[in-house]
Amino acid sequence: MKSSNKDDISNSWVFWQFYEMPKFLLEVWKNYFIFASNLFSLTLLLNTFFAPWRKYSWSYPKSFDLKEFLNTLVGNLISRILGAIMRTVLIIIGIFFQFFVTIVGSIFFIGWLSIPLIVAFGLLFILFY
Repeated sequence: MKSSNKDDISNSWVFWQFYEMPKFLLEVWKNYFIFASNLFSLTLLLNTFFAPWRKYSWSYPKSFDLKEFLNTLVGNLISRILGAIMRTVLIIIGIFFQFFVTIVGSIFFIGWLSIPLIVAFGLLFILFY
């Protein structure tokens, strides 16, 4: 004799609850990681750490003029230091954002897997309290 539809529905629900949906949630979580890494471009920020900020740089004079040479040197140094400071701030914000994505994603993933337990304990609490 063929099994009842109730067994098929419960098996389908278990498969969906514990296999299909967690797989989907992990894919969404991965997309948020990719978004966060592209939003802050941490590898690009690290590769261009001492580059001038916003490409602000001055060219050195053609003839030797000590005053203009030192003025250009100081301006370029300040631009590079400002670039390093700004990139440091952006890297720190990017790391915190990645940490935030990790925490929120793990809360959602663990929360999804624990929904059946929460419902079961809630029903037991209602029935026996």
